Amino acid sequence: MNIAFFLLPKQDVVCLVHQATLRQTLERMEHHRYTAVPVLDEKGHYMSTVTEGDLLWYMKNHPELSFDQLHKVTLSEVPMRMKNLSVRIDANMEDLISLAKTQNFVPVVDDMNKFIGIVRRSEIIDYCEKLLIPGNGAGRGETKAAKEA
Repeated sequence: MNIAFFLLPKQDVVCLVHQATLRQTLERMEHHRYTAVPVLDEKGHYMSTVTEGDLLWYMKNHPELSFDQLHKVTLSEVPMRMKNLSVRIDANMEDLISLAKTQNFVPVVDDMNKFIGIVRRSEIIDYCEKLLIPGNGAGRGETKAAKEA
């Protein structure tokens, strides 16, 4: 199945540029209540995914930084502990399944490597559930347990 059907487009995704400060990053993640956010370069190419853990480890390893000084550090200075891989828009769902085991979402890029959106892990799990249990209504608000009740 084509992954474009599951794509959450870029305009609906909270993204950061790699020049964003740590303070901007923390405030944006807190505001949207996200634990991981895609990081793009100035041309819109996907670079990496920053996680709360990346930020916490950076701050732990730099005790000289107070919250008031976080505007002096950019995301490009923060080591990302995991390499979240992206897929091209012409990938299939099978390509996403192995990535979804370790990533909250899978970034999707076009043929010029420009970020165009994400596929959420929950969408991938719903797709797999429908393959395993056809006709159960899962993914539409109805679970197997609800059907049996």
